[in-house]
Amino acid sequence: MTRKKTAQKKSLRSRRGAVDIDDARDFMARAGIEEIECFVANQAGVARGKVMPSEKFLGNPVMSLPGAIFYQTIAGDYPEEVLQREMPADGDLVLRPDFSTLTAVPWASDPTAQVILDAFHRDGRAQENAPRQVLRRVVELFRRNGWEPVVAPEIEFYLVKRNTDPDYPLEPPIGRSGRAEIGRQAYSIAAVNEFDDLFEDIYDYSEAQGLAIDALIHEEGAGQMEINLRHGDPIDLADQVFLFKRTIREAALQHDMYATFMAKPIARQPGSAMHIHTSVVDTKTGRNLFSNEDDSPSPAFFSFIAGLQTYLPAAMSMLAPYVNSYRRLTRNSTAPINVRWGYDNRTTGLRVPPSDAAARRVENRVPSSDANPYLAIAATLACGYLGIEAGLQPGEPVTGSAYNLDFDLPRGILEAVIELGECEPLIDVLGQSFVNTYSAVKRTEYETFMQVISPWEREYLLLNV
Repeated sequence: MTRKKTAQKKSLRSRRGAVDIDDARDFMARAGIEEIECFVANQAGVARGKVMPSEKFLGNPVMSLPGAIFYQTIAGDYPEEVLQREMPADGDLVLRPDFSTLTAVPWASDPTAQVILDAFHRDGRAQENAPRQVLRRVVELFRRNGWEPVVAPEIEFYLVKRNTDPDYPLEPPIGRSGRAEIGRQAYSIAAVNEFDDLFEDIYDYSEAQGLAIDALIHEEGAGQMEINLRHGDPIDLADQVFLFKRTIREAALQHDMYATFMAKPIARQPGSAMHIHTSVVDTKTGRNLFSNEDDSPSPAFFSFIAGLQTYLPAAMSMLAPYVNSYRRLTRNSTAPINVRWGYDNRTTGLRVPPSDAAARRVENRVPSSDANPYLAIAATLACGYLGIEAGLQPGEPVTGSAYNLDFDLPRGILEAVIELGECEPLIDVLGQSFVNTYSAVKRTEYETFMQVISPWEREYLLLNV
């Protein structure tokens, strides 16, 4: 790392968010910010936006981008039939900065800031297909009832050697010992120490952005890591995951390796998940809605679980958004295959971790790390909300292994998209326009995937059929 970058990193330490544009101007002036990256997360969770001089941004922080950015697939294509119906002229959206997300970009060579934008129609309405607005819509349902949802995501990812040819399998990177991992090293401190310089940068970059890492561990796969975030507001935590992914990828590149959030990047290695811990606070009393006054589990706690059991299969395309996502969800692969629940049971899709009454929560273990954090958290909250509103009751908790029980999750992205489109309660919560758009994006991505001939097909079909 250059001396210039190190100095910048220290000068921008621990600053995240501004109250308004005047506060932003003060921060940017003191930090000597020369340019700012302004972006939104599209359906894939990819940052789309503009880079501009700081003076221009501060002179007019409201900007425009084509509405088509929320119809774009991960491959850069568009579902033309939906785009023509929803936005035939491909007009501009109004994008306004959320100054509470203003942070440094600590890996930039020149003093640079970043800010997350919110998307609106020109008449002032929230853009219903923007993932951040979808999450805000769901959170508002809780707040209307006097509840405040609380989440804590855990994100798994792999470190791999640089790989510029997609035809070649990914491999674990070389650590400081000069050797790559050859076996699974779950919770190994020595395996984490192999990449101490990288993780030091990740911690420094995170501190400079005000991102709150709770813990870093080595997961089961070779080169697989997990970062846990402190619990908090759903939109804030989704922002943090969005920025964390970017941070970890950038730090890895500076150490001549890739960080990937693919759900199943390496065959015969565990997949990567994004577990989401969720609880709900009663804003009047400050108590955990999941606990009664005598500290026993409340009816809302069981109804939240029941809502997840009932609706997560229909929300699956938001939790496992790609063809690759479903390679993770296979029997005896350390990933769940159903939405059964249990107390401190990691084989179930829904786990209730050990805790006191104040911290009682549900861990959704179904989402994969490739999911858009805004949509994965929105889906989790939406399913639980529907359970509470309807007073649903869950099945019996599983005490043994749930890996041997039946599948009750979709086995592929097309099946998942169909289930979402047929689930009226979820459509009502998430919005018909979003469901239509998101489903069209997923179908278009699948059609792109079907144009690729895999090594398996050449291996087993070439001379045998």
